[in-house]
Amino acid sequence: MKIAVAQKNETPLPKLTFQYKEAGSYFIMGFANLVNRQIVKGLIFFSLEVLYIIFMVKKGTGLIGGLYTLGTRKQGWVTKPGSLLPVLQQGDNSMLFLLYGIATLVITGVFVLLYFVNLSSARKALSYRLKGKRQNSFIKDVKELADEKFHVSMMTLPVLGVLFITVLPIIFMILIAFTNYDREHQVPGNLFRWVGLTNFKNLLGGNSILSGTFSHVLGWTLVWAAIATFSCYFLGIIVALMINKKGIRFKSVWRSILVTTIAIPQFISLLIMQNMFNYYGPINELLVSMGFGRVDFLTNNAMNARIVVLVVNLWIGIPYTMLITSGILMNVPAELYESAKIDGASAVQIFFKITLPYVLFVTAPYLITQFIGNLNNFNVIFLLTGGAPTTTEYYQAGKTDLLVTWLYKLTVNNYDYCLASTIGIFSFVVCAVISLLTYHRTSSYKKEEEFQ
Repeated sequence: MKIAVAQKNETPLPKLTFQYKEAGSYFIMGFANLVNRQIVKGLIFFSLEVLYIIFMVKKGTGLIGGLYTLGTRKQGWVTKPGSLLPVLQQGDNSMLFLLYGIATLVITGVFVLLYFVNLSSARKALSYRLKGKRQNSFIKDVKELADEKFHVSMMTLPVLGVLFITVLPIIFMILIAFTNYDREHQVPGNLFRWVGLTNFKNLLGGNSILSGTFSHVLGWTLVWAAIATFSCYFLGIIVALMINKKGIRFKSVWRSILVTTIAIPQFISLLIMQNMFNYYGPINELLVSMGFGRVDFLTNNAMNARIVVLVVNLWIGIPYTMLITSGILMNVPAELYESAKIDGASAVQIFFKITLPYVLFVTAPYLITQFIGNLNNFNVIFLLTGGAPTTTEYYQAGKTDLLVTWLYKLTVNNYDYCLASTIGIFSFVVCAVISLLTYHRTSSYKKEEEFQ
């Protein structure tokens, strides 16, 4: 009986010991690994914790504080006590305060992730001890990273690269929208400050000029994207049908001619078109030789400029749709067409009841992608018209400017970084909402297995 009681009392003791060892990793990273003789692994965790603490004590805390203040000392001439001549005092750089503060938060996020990896390692060590298994040596852990966990080894550096090269700048540019970083607050001469939602309020009605410009540019951007996308899409399908029609000879030649527009760099084609539609370009010279007057296609008439950019976009966009739909049309079951003809369906009915639904089902994701691409189609607008014609009704924008080209002008020409960042956020929201709503409503998403 005493032996049974002793065994009953002794059974939980190893678990209590192991739980204590595991709990140590909550405060000292690598503690469980060290007490379980995984010396190298434990030292790595412990060293990372020590380095983070040293960094936060020496620099990190101040950098996070700088993220809140964005600097306090302005650049200017000051006369120091005991001196007769003023000297130039170097001011704080608000942009660096913002960037370094964000970087510190990202580093903290990485450290938190490592902290949970440390806890996971401690639980794994506890599990091994409870089951009586031998702990992995450092060499075995390294071999696992080269074999079973090779994906972890391969993805670690790319993920860190994306985090610091892509995510950090994105966060930086988003936060710029909540400051007054513009031409009046250029660093290091001046500081900029947090202004909350002021920029968003100005775009949505707080400032009549800005809100008016934003509404008109956004409206034209949506109209442009819709017309440019669907005109290229449907005309591309029609061209593909014409080329793939039975009896058409030299099909590969016709495809090659259209594909030439893709092979030539887009900016070259657009610059050539810009010169052709110039006021003194070949098209106007031809009109003059035919007895007509010159037409200002690009600079002074908004309607003319918008029509030109839409027409030129056809030259660039149709070949892509033609190539994609050509492959799809070749795989449409011939029996569908034969059955429709037997039932007396006309060519138009066959197109709208068989061809278009089949092509649309396969290319719906492509169509959505093209629409979003046209919302941000910088090249066509900027290289053809540069946003012209300009108008005093708009703030730093022209009649053909899209949100993306207006954003570019605000950044490069006017240094209104806060406003440009705000527009960038709105552009992202518009693209994300349209993409998610339209894609989840397509048959490609909902009825993939049902389509025959």
